[in-house]
Amino acid sequence: MHQVASSFSWPFRAPLTRWVVGALCVLLLPLLFVPLLGYAIAATRAAERDEGPPPWVITRRLLVDGFWAALVVALTVLPFALVLPWLAHVLHGGLIGTAIALFVLLFFWGLLALLLLPHATAAFAASGRPVDMFNFAASARRVPDDFATWNVVVAAIVTGWAIGLACAALLCVGVVPGIFYAILVSAHATAALDRQGPHSSAR
Repeated sequence: MHQVASSFSWPFRAPLTRWVVGALCVLLLPLLFVPLLGYAIAATRAAERDEGPPPWVITRRLLVDGFWAALVVALTVLPFALVLPWLAHVLHGGLIGTAIALFVLLFFWGLLALLLLPHATAAFAASGRPVDMFNFAASARRVPDDFATWNVVVAAIVTGWAIGLACAALLCVGVVPGIFYAILVSAHATAALDRQGPHSSAR
């Protein structure tokens, strides 16, 4: 639990250059979505080994990891995206109805993501096997088996994103580095589900 609590200070172990590159990726998110997700996997892997945030090096592994992570995010988002037009219509359409439908579906997608993705990401970061990222049944089964740790991990992830999206902007730090902070907090917290000593993970 102490390791999860340290998630909030772990991002500050990264030198300024890593923050600059990370903030740039967030700023250019549609273009650099895959590298950013690949870095999130690399950060989770580093945290599992009790290392600091890794350097930014665009390698084949980072891009492949980012591709698989992006694909799994897309798969979890797809059902909600398909429901969005219907729900917006039920809510009488228009800008307000669509906005309400979007926020409702984002809430339920967030619950699904918190249920499935932390264990899947931790397992994938440790093994390097894409099948671990997509094994939703195994991820769901692991939640009750390790509920106490998962609960704290989820609390850390939610709090990290709340800080990144709200407090960072309010303190005039900027929401862009705030999002990168939230990504690093989430990576470190997620690593608690599959933390290991130094070793070379297989690919």
